[in-house]
Amino acid sequence: MTGILQRGFKAGLSLSWTLGKVIFPVTLIVTILRFTPVLGWLMDLLSPMMKWIGLSGEAAVPLVLGNLLNLYAGIGAIVSFDFSVKQVFIMAVMMSFSHNLLIESTVASKVGVSWWIVVGVRVSLALAAALLINLFWKGGGELAQYGLISKAEHVPDTWTGIFTQGLQTAAMGVLQLALIVIPLMVFMQYFRELGWMDKLSNWFAPFTRFLGMEKNASMTLVAGLTLGLAYGAGLMIQAVKEDGVSKKDMYLALIFLVSCHAVVEDTLVFVPLGIPVWPLLAIRLATAILLTAAIAYFWNRAESRQRKEPANEHSYDTL
Repeated sequence: MTGILQRGFKAGLSLSWTLGKVIFPVTLIVTILRFTPVLGWLMDLLSPMMKWIGLSGEAAVPLVLGNLLNLYAGIGAIVSFDFSVKQVFIMAVMMSFSHNLLIESTVASKVGVSWWIVVGVRVSLALAAALLINLFWKGGGELAQYGLISKAEHVPDTWTGIFTQGLQTAAMGVLQLALIVIPLMVFMQYFRELGWMDKLSNWFAPFTRFLGMEKNASMTLVAGLTLGLAYGAGLMIQAVKEDGVSKKDMYLALIFLVSCHAVVEDTLVFVPLGIPVWPLLAIRLATAILLTAAIAYFWNRAESRQRKEPANEHSYDTL
């Protein structure tokens, strides 16, 4: 039992170090940029495009902050403006699909999937969802009533203060990561060595099979759905090494998780904004399931066609 604990702790430290090398510098840089004209320039650039998805120019502020930082930064920006219920719902759906892009997409790319695929899928889903909601939902014109969310935030007034806040934010991000990843990896080590992994994989086999994946990808999906994309990708790094998850299943699992991850936290965090959260959850789950299943279907057909092609080839002797 002690050996399992030690191996799990060692795996957790190793994974925390791998992910921390990405999270720390990105968080530091983005936190510093937040207090520079760069984010303002991005917001000005995006403002004219907002009308195409039913949003005002001010909506560029929470969308930029949510995509570069996290959902909490985006929500903090939302409550600083007066938006309609429909506008808040559109932004909530967009940020559910596409948030914390730099960190989560870079971490996800560590398993071998190109970062631009991860970013492209998330941003495309966010824009498509916004266009459809704006097109088909004619209600929600009343002013959104926010809950008890604080608008105030301490803003440092010197470069030293900005850099210090960046270091603190980055360090807390890595510490929070380690506090989750290390116990999770110890638990996973127990799960794997005591044979519970096989049982769980068998329980989730019908669902993973519907999504076009083998059952050994089940724990990655569970971790990503409950804890988030970064942790799901972290577990996938281990799964590729230890559980023999194939490249195709790795891609399919990531496509599912970029569409729908941390469903409990990422849904409940929008409750104080006074918007309907059940449709938000349903949109994410349905999109993830249908998109992943569709890609798996066409991928399997392409593989089947490739296997049949050599049998239809003919060779001819030349004179």
